[in-house]
Amino acid sequence: MKMDRRSLLGLLGAGAASPAVAQATNTGSVAFLHGVASGDPDTRSAVFWTHVTPADPSVGDVAVMLEVAHDAGFRDIVRRSTDLRARAERDFTVKHDLDGQGLEPGAEYFYRFVANGVTSPAGRVRTLPEGATAEMALAVVSCQLYPGGLFNAYDALSKLDRLDAVVHLGDYIYEYGAEPSDYGMSSGAALERVPQPPHEIVSLADYRTRHAQYKSDPDLQAAHARAPFICVWDDHEVANDAWMMGAENHQPETEGDFATRKAAALRAYYEWMPIREPKAGALNEAINRSFDFGDLATLTMVETRLLARGEQMTFADIPKTAEGAPDVAAFEALRQAPDRDLLGERQRQWIGETLSRSKAAGRPWQILGNQVVMAKVKGPDISRMMPPEQIQQMLASLADDVRPQIEAAIQLFKLGLPFNLDSWDGYPAGRERLYETFAAADVAPIVLAGDSHAFWVNELHDNAGARRAVEFGTSSISSPSPGDHVGGLPLGVALSAANPEVKFCDQTSKGYVLLTVTRDQVVGELWAVSTIGAKPYALKKVKTFAVSPQGDLTEV
Repeated sequence: MKMDRRSLLGLLGAGAASPAVAQATNTGSVAFLHGVASGDPDTRSAVFWTHVTPADPSVGDVAVMLEVAHDAGFRDIVRRSTDLRARAERDFTVKHDLDGQGLEPGAEYFYRFVANGVTSPAGRVRTLPEGATAEMALAVVSCQLYPGGLFNAYDALSKLDRLDAVVHLGDYIYEYGAEPSDYGMSSGAALERVPQPPHEIVSLADYRTRHAQYKSDPDLQAAHARAPFICVWDDHEVANDAWMMGAENHQPETEGDFATRKAAALRAYYEWMPIREPKAGALNEAINRSFDFGDLATLTMVETRLLARGEQMTFADIPKTAEGAPDVAAFEALRQAPDRDLLGERQRQWIGETLSRSKAAGRPWQILGNQVVMAKVKGPDISRMMPPEQIQQMLASLADDVRPQIEAAIQLFKLGLPFNLDSWDGYPAGRERLYETFAAADVAPIVLAGDSHAFWVNELHDNAGARRAVEFGTSSISSPSPGDHVGGLPLGVALSAANPEVKFCDQTSKGYVLLTVTRDQVVGELWAVSTIGAKPYALKKVKTFAVSPQGDLTEV
């Protein structure tokens, strides 16, 4: 029988014998229904995760063993941790950090868990390299709406030959319910991908159930088994358009205190994600951290939602003139206010110190894992691109719940307003302070962005016109974009034409960015799947761009 890699891993997980089975406090049967995962690698360790499903959760905690081996057959085991517990108080999740012991730098290992004589599927993990490093490969992903479509991009990603880590920029889960009008349910019902629980999630039990549903997806399990994930959250891990003190999709009068909801969401996140726990005394929101890939690159992951973000502006905030017209000047004064920020001074200082340390160590590349698009992007004036009758035909083809929003945006974009106020364009003073931090560290980083459900390749400039960074924005795994709603409008082309910083934009493809880093260049490949509505699917390379150490961006 011909076997591929995933078939081999499945067989290993299904029935491989273990020379030392953990003695369980729970003597009932168990199952590993949510796969395995690793994350936050360092040179000697990583975080290893799984979830144990006991047949009878009331019996108690489950003893679990972790095995890490050089080989897929687990004949050469290098580390065995026998004292782990899947505790009821942590929703029967297991997360173990080897604490910098037992593994070698820049090496690939296989791992699995054992409980009550049952063996989990196997996963692969690569530790961070030390010293001279010729190459690294990162897959960049975000925005996986379960009812939005199949996770075909994760299946494709799991088959990559070389992959050091997966950088997840947020929206790992979505909080919405399963009503016909809820986000994504126009496709979710047809695909039988109905959110569980079938209502908007608010409580700890709700968030745990939603995380469990997402990790039941076989394509996501395959991606987690393929390589370690380095994750940050965005907003939907709590609620849409979250900021320090609330969220657009949180109504205190019916959903209670926002801080209580946020605490529940973050607790479930830390239980269900392969990420290191906050250090003693640290805020749960302080998810920012960095990773050094030998002498080649530093990956700096930032937090832009819960630590310091001010409340989002919306187009409804535009004041009116005495004549009743939109007062753009007054709106711009509000948008440009010096106190508008996403990062906060403490995090920005930490970013500067991290970038400076990386530069001083001689690493040629600094990479910033950031949630939202950083480029300056004005909404396109499509009246200059299409005749009025064609615009009307396009509007007439839209769904009734979308048409009013698009009609309003068309009028507002004629005034030169930003395309997305939830991105860095809603916080221009904070963006300029970050660019000053780049300049002070004497680096021009590669910025990664998620959130937008679109592919972007952008050149970033400060207000004086100096080039400060190159940005690669990844599309979604399955979440819909504005381009999906306006099929008669080439929105990506329109955004590129209207904005000098935007070198390429694709508003409809779904997939991931593959970033390959060598000392001579960073190559970003934009990979898209042909469909998220069925299997099989085809995989297509949309575009490839390269960045030189001098910051020059070229299409390959």
